[in-house]
Amino acid sequence: MMSSLALRFPTNPILRPSDIRPSRAGMEVACVLNPGAFRYQGRTGLLLRIAERPVQEPGWISTPVLDSAKEGGIDIVRFPAAECTWIEDARVFSYEGRGYLTTLSHLRLAWSSDGVKFKADEKPTLLGEGPWEAFGIEDSRVTEIDGTYHLTYTAVSGAGFGVGYSSTRDWKTFQRHGVIIPPPNKDFALFPEKIGGYYYALHRPTHQNLGGPYIWISRSPDLLHWGDHHCVARPRPGMWDSQKLGAGAEPIKTTKGWLEIYHGVAKDSQYCLGLLLFDLNDPRKLLARSELPIMKPTMPYELTGFFGNVVFTNGHVRDGDKITMYYGASDEVICGATLSIKALLASLL
Repeated sequence: MMSSLALRFPTNPILRPSDIRPSRAGMEVACVLNPGAFRYQGRTGLLLRIAERPVQEPGWISTPVLDSAKEGGIDIVRFPAAECTWIEDARVFSYEGRGYLTTLSHLRLAWSSDGVKFKADEKPTLLGEGPWEAFGIEDSRVTEIDGTYHLTYTAVSGAGFGVGYSSTRDWKTFQRHGVIIPPPNKDFALFPEKIGGYYYALHRPTHQNLGGPYIWISRSPDLLHWGDHHCVARPRPGMWDSQKLGAGAEPIKTTKGWLEIYHGVAKDSQYCLGLLLFDLNDPRKLLARSELPIMKPTMPYELTGFFGNVVFTNGHVRDGDKITMYYGASDEVICGATLSIKALLASLL
């Protein structure tokens, strides 16, 4: 097995649920995870996913749902635990045929002057809005193009997982653009520049029965309307990404091509990280792919947590050859690691 190409921060985890103030009384922060990352005015920013839930009572499952008709904009629904069915894992359940999440996620900023020690804002930065974000917004990717920061994230509702999009120039005011790709879709990673006059993005439709959780690439003239769809990567039987895969943060431009750090999942539900390399001028062409993971869960904080055995990234910043990658561990805490672009390319080529 290839040794990890990621050098973990010795201070990991760098953010825990106990570091985050709940958004309202009666709620607890269950997880802080999967941040988008960026630089702004000399500081490193993380756009955290904060997963909250009501304090739980024995024998019951209580979960929040956004509802503008309710006081405070949230309805707390409560079901007998014995009558609920777990759909996939500890995150999704159903009651009387309807699916629910165990937590409600929002996005919140955290800032650092050194890229290691972060302090989260006291209040949410972005909350879900409208019927297609009623179960919250999750796992934001942040891409800066010409001074505008483009935020793509998973918009969750009873209709499924879709791709939401907002933008900002100052991290104080945000323009909401709504759902740009409807369910079932997530893991939307925008390329940081136009290629041949088009914006490009990786994303992952999630199919039932026919097809599967494959990575696709699409292009757009305006960031709102997406077409020319091509499937570029599928799970590989018997390998570390045999069950499903999805894009991480924005692709990294190198002399050899567009380098993408992606996650893959094996039969034992272990989440590892690997690499894809796309052609610089036509990113629909896949040039290379990791045979072995560049990073797998090995540390205690990666092996045990809300959903253990997980390393998952959708945020990084670049300084020349150095990538500082921020990642969620065990779906509960946030960690950091550094990687060398030269070493990553060597592992592929």
